[in-house]
Amino acid sequence: MTQQALTTPPTHPLVDSYLQHLLVTRGLSENTIASYAADLESFLLFLEEKRFQLEAVTDQSLFLYVMYLRRRGLNSRSLARHLSALRGFFAFCLEERTLSDNPVQYLENPKLPKTLPDVLSQEEVAAILAQPDLKTKLGFRDRTMLELLYAAGLRVSELISLAPVDFDAQTGLVRVFGKGSKERIVPVHDAAAQFLTNYLRDWRPAFSPVENFVFLNRSGKQLSRQAIWKNIQRYVLESGIRKNVSPHTFRHSFATHLLDGGADLRTVQLLLGHSDIAATEIYTHVQADRLRQVHRQFHPRSRM
Repeated sequence: MTQQALTTPPTHPLVDSYLQHLLVTRGLSENTIASYAADLESFLLFLEEKRFQLEAVTDQSLFLYVMYLRRRGLNSRSLARHLSALRGFFAFCLEERTLSDNPVQYLENPKLPKTLPDVLSQEEVAAILAQPDLKTKLGFRDRTMLELLYAAGLRVSELISLAPVDFDAQTGLVRVFGKGSKERIVPVHDAAAQFLTNYLRDWRPAFSPVENFVFLNRSGKQLSRQAIWKNIQRYVLESGIRKNVSPHTFRHSFATHLLDGGADLRTVQLLLGHSDIAATEIYTHVQADRLRQVHRQFHPRSRM
């Protein structure tokens, strides 16, 4: 994101400094910063409308802002995102000593409905993996991508950002740069490691690489998120699966299947690159939901 993009009106020096901090110091993606900028711009518009000064914002001012957002029809999830942007902004201002109080500390986040992610069964994963044609460079590339998504629980942004140097074929370890450019090392099983080794050695050169990424399009450049999503949709359709499957579904399935196999929550947290274990705990809810389904299906008293 350019400096010009960070200073589009309406603006404020404190907000500009915070967005610059997110870009330079925390290394957040352009899309993430754009989301923060939009939410903070909404807040500045509200202050301008009410003739409030940012430096004099109180918890009462923020309460009025919450009411303002609700009148605009924002749901609880969108409202929580706005408040998260404000929490980050005011925490930064306190740390930089540009403000002396944090009015957001008295506001509670709205209660969010628990939405459980879609998860593939092991048989469904195998069915999707079997679809790409391994005799073509595009098919072998796609099979390797699908293997990695499931073997390492990668986000699609992490997958498309992989460089050949990030894979150590000798140890079967992949270096991944997650949110905020946080680095983690993820092991992959032998089958996935072999696919990646063969792809890098035998098939990637056939794309005539122009950019230094593992997965390339027909022009030898970085493969896009949209291309991966479309390819997955095609393979899901060909496999006869009727679930709503996205690249992230493989990440959800990776975590759930590890827990089903006996992995502890802390290990899964590290493999997924979650900074907060609360983000990983949703998979325990997935397990509980699946157990309830099995219980209802097979317990003799549930059919009476």
